[in-house]
Amino acid sequence: MKRTTGIPLLALVVLLGIHCGNNPGQPVSQQAPAVRTKADTVVMLAGNNSKGVGRFSHIALTHPLDPKMVESGQRIYQSKCFACHLLSGEILVGPGWKDVTHRRTPEWIMNWITNTKVMLDKDQAAQADMVVCLIRMPNQDLTDEEAREVLEFMRKNDGEQ
Repeated sequence: MKRTTGIPLLALVVLLGIHCGNNPGQPVSQQAPAVRTKADTVVMLAGNNSKGVGRFSHIALTHPLDPKMVESGQRIYQSKCFACHLLSGEILVGPGWKDVTHRRTPEWIMNWITNTKVMLDKDQAAQADMVVCLIRMPNQDLTDEEAREVLEFMRKNDGEQ
């Protein structure tokens, strides 16, 4: 019987384990360049302006943030999202939420939250995230209003006022 070595899995583990970013002890000019992932490449090719796949083609954002929506979005995060998503940039089960509203459009985020299966089947950026996280996000059965509240909480997490 032929034995497989598991090299592709090992390569993935090594790739995910590489520490990217700034080393505080080195001047910026001597720091190693950031390593780009397949997900980064797909986003660059697809563009950050993708609205994703779903019924949301325009989301009217509040300025300033709506505190009641933020509070409700935080409660939803604590009950349905925190087990898989950190508020930092670190991957837990799913990607961290830090700067997600700077990387993705509000429409993409809303389509992702409410239409996860179709997004994974048809959206290149969602598919690229699967390469990094390897776990499909389950449907959380959020209403459109609840998804919008989560988006408002994400905006607050990203430093919007």
